[in-house]
Amino acid sequence: MIVHETVAPVALRAAEIADLANRVTGPVLMPGDVGYQAECATFNLMSPVRPAVAVGVASVGDVQAAVRFAAERDMPITVLATGHQMVRSAAGAVLVNMSRMNAIRIDPAQRVARAEGGTRWREVLNEADKHGLASASGSSPTVGVVGYHLGGGASPILGRRYGYAADHIQAIEIVTADGGLRWVTASSEPDLFWALRGGKGNFGVVTALEFRLFPVKRFYGGGLFFAGEHAAKVLHTWREWLVDLPTDTSSSVAFLRRSPLPEVPEFLRGTFVMHLRFSSLRAPEEAERVLAPMRKIAPTVMDTIAELPYREAGSLFLDPPTPVPWVERAAMLRDLPSEAVDAMLSVLGTNSDTRLGFVELRLLGGALGRPPAVPDAVPGRSGRWSLFASGGGRPDLAPVLQEQLIALLDAMRPWVQDEIVPNLLSAHQGTTPENLRAIYGRERYDRLVAIKRQYDPRNLFRMNHNIVDVARAENDAQRASSDMAL
Repeated sequence: MIVHETVAPVALRAAEIADLANRVTGPVLMPGDVGYQAECATFNLMSPVRPAVAVGVASVGDVQAAVRFAAERDMPITVLATGHQMVRSAAGAVLVNMSRMNAIRIDPAQRVARAEGGTRWREVLNEADKHGLASASGSSPTVGVVGYHLGGGASPILGRRYGYAADHIQAIEIVTADGGLRWVTASSEPDLFWALRGGKGNFGVVTALEFRLFPVKRFYGGGLFFAGEHAAKVLHTWREWLVDLPTDTSSSVAFLRRSPLPEVPEFLRGTFVMHLRFSSLRAPEEAERVLAPMRKIAPTVMDTIAELPYREAGSLFLDPPTPVPWVERAAMLRDLPSEAVDAMLSVLGTNSDTRLGFVELRLLGGALGRPPAVPDAVPGRSGRWSLFASGGGRPDLAPVLQEQLIALLDAMRPWVQDEIVPNLLSAHQGTTPENLRAIYGRERYDRLVAIKRQYDPRNLFRMNHNIVDVARAENDAQRASSDMAL
């Protein structure tokens, strides 16, 4: 997910780079250096990220050195951990690669995990499982723990029971724009603690998180795959079935159109199927009684429903395990009447020529719709469904894919709400202060802007869905334009 922007070119002298390299333990690389491309690699291959300098940090001290280096030169800072998050093209920026900072510590008695800034969910799932505990993780085990939490984190298995992952953050270790290290909690710095949980990467480089774990060892779930010809019946029946779904049970439906490539599971190659995902914290026999109506819809192409250890939660969703090129858009829906289902089918149904390989409707609600015990900045809690769509392929297909993504969202527009959880935002959404104010809600956004002014007054952390007021956005644009003219 890449946003391109114009940033003034930065001429760095060899002596400056050498000085920075002497202050950090990881690599310091510029375009053309061996290892530069690998250090800047993202999970989305549709567009490259090419910063002025990439710093592979291995400690908090390294992060502080990189941030101070950027601040001294008024260079923007972008943070990369696993490469899944939305980043700008990073031209003229200092890229801080967090992937080497991936230590985990579990306190089973307190049910709390501490994870460094480059940790992936796979590592947390495996460590927590040793103690019979689970985390409010997402659909992919390769996603980074920190970015997921800071952007909300709607767990597809535990979210309806426990709420957003951000709601369960207990403490945040962060290097702010001045290069200082802060330990942020609800009592130590309540405003910053509120803003970080939902405001994503606008306030600094998070070097570690402490967050709650839950007493979940196993769950019952998997997928029912139906041939695409049953799409209408599957989607309409699913919508009606959800009405009485208990909050310890979750479900989503995905339109899957897969290419005939060897890496695609054989039963999906070159086909259109409907993938009904199901998970429940109930005993298998109770969960089966809940699922029973959906089993009667039509013959299944594949049935993967089983009792599973929570560490295998990511296996339900078929997220790509390796980097791929794609474009995406998302929305949150206030409602899903039968008319909305028909609108979706008109774009994606059996007779569609769409190139969108993945479109998911996910049930929200439950604890995801309630305010947290400790207030945070996560918007979108009134959304009852999330809609996520993506299409992959060669970069030259991006314009066609974007047109089809826009057509899908236009068809669903009557049921789309303005507010959306930040993790769902694509590179093409929330690109202006006006857009973001609608996405967060005016009161929440204005408070975020005020906190941003306090902790990042020069807006160094702007290679993101940038929280900034209109006047500042115009000033940054004028500054970049003036610098480019020199």
